[in-house]
Amino acid sequence: MEARRETPLGDTQDPHAMPGSWAAARRLLRWAREHWLLSILMLAALVRFYHLTTAAIRGDEGSSLLLSQYSLAGIWEHAAHGVHPPLYFMLLHGWVDLFGDGIFSIRSLSALPGIVTVGLGVWLVDLLATRRAALLAGVLLALLPTAVHYSQQVRMYSWLGLWLIGATIALMYWIKRPRQTRYLVIYTLLMSAAFYTHYFTAFCVLCHWLYLGLIRVQPGYRLRHIQRSGWWLANMAIVALYLPWVPNLFDLLQHTDQLKTNGDRGWEAFVTLGSLPSMIWSFLIQDDGENLPTLIFIALPLALLALAGVALTRDRSVFRGSALALIYTVLPLLLVFAVSFIAPVFIERYLSAYALGLPMLVALAIDRLYADFKVVALAVLVLFVGIELVGLKNNATVDSNDQISVMVSYVDFATGLAAPE
Repeated sequence: MEARRETPLGDTQDPHAMPGSWAAARRLLRWAREHWLLSILMLAALVRFYHLTTAAIRGDEGSSLLLSQYSLAGIWEHAAHGVHPPLYFMLLHGWVDLFGDGIFSIRSLSALPGIVTVGLGVWLVDLLATRRAALLAGVLLALLPTAVHYSQQVRMYSWLGLWLIGATIALMYWIKRPRQTRYLVIYTLLMSAAFYTHYFTAFCVLCHWLYLGLIRVQPGYRLRHIQRSGWWLANMAIVALYLPWVPNLFDLLQHTDQLKTNGDRGWEAFVTLGSLPSMIWSFLIQDDGENLPTLIFIALPLALLALAGVALTRDRSVFRGSALALIYTVLPLLLVFAVSFIAPVFIERYLSAYALGLPMLVALAIDRLYADFKVVALAVLVLFVGIELVGLKNNATVDSNDQISVMVSYVDFATGLAAPE
């Protein structure tokens, strides 16, 4: 297998290639074939559509459906009183109009972007490292339990991952070709879509700025992209596109302050020091791991930290792609963890888009270990896939108490409409 390919997607130079869109299509097909993209996407589709309709509609999914029943103007107005921006609910509104509101249909709106995001992950890692790393990342992303879980829910989290990974790809293309402003235009649109999907997009902005700052001050070849006017204009454009929603954001913050003043801490408990490793376990096995022996409970996060160190220290590229993957994965996790000692927002679903960086980091580490320590690299791969398979098994287990039918039965009983079983 080829260990490194210098030219990213769409840049392969072939003097015999046909000009125009047909040549571009041929390059895209060749890239997809070389990266086993169809097989990886089929794997991603298999695990996301498996048991897609087994569970009944959950409470959060029901709220998505209720909000999507309004007109687009109504969604804008009513979303302002909730905790999420309106874009996903508008997409769901149009999707239901086209394909109906059956369970398979409405959950497919999450499964499909989840599958596409796996392909984007392959693309991103191909830009950051080698073809082998991209293939590994694709397989590990396809099996990532938290990504599969939220690709099977009528919620916005798989869309958030798509927007953020897509925007990061656009950022990398612009870094490599800073004179091509079209990449910044794409970046602006994708980040704006992400902001209208979930407020935690702000952490991705911080990640991108920190990464650009890092490659600006790195020893040796320093990249000055953070000083370019195009970058600042792109961020100003994102702010301008988001301005129509800002008054609603202020209303949400004011409502949150009122709840805190009244002593309402919300539905999530405050974090403890053990919440951080618990979150890592939740991403990978859909269980907080708190019932595991202490050594095992701590071992997985420490092993992942060691793998991240391998990926980072063995990265000799000018663009320091491993640093980008590490920042994207770790910075939001640590920031939300720290904030949650004040306000409880350390919630798996809010961070699932950033958990997509975990398989990428592991793939980068395995790729760099393989050159000198093949047995170790293969052992890490097998172990990580095994952990993911445990998570997929847990994900396929339906929690009978987490069904909207349970809530309906309880309400009926409480109001005297139904007798207890």
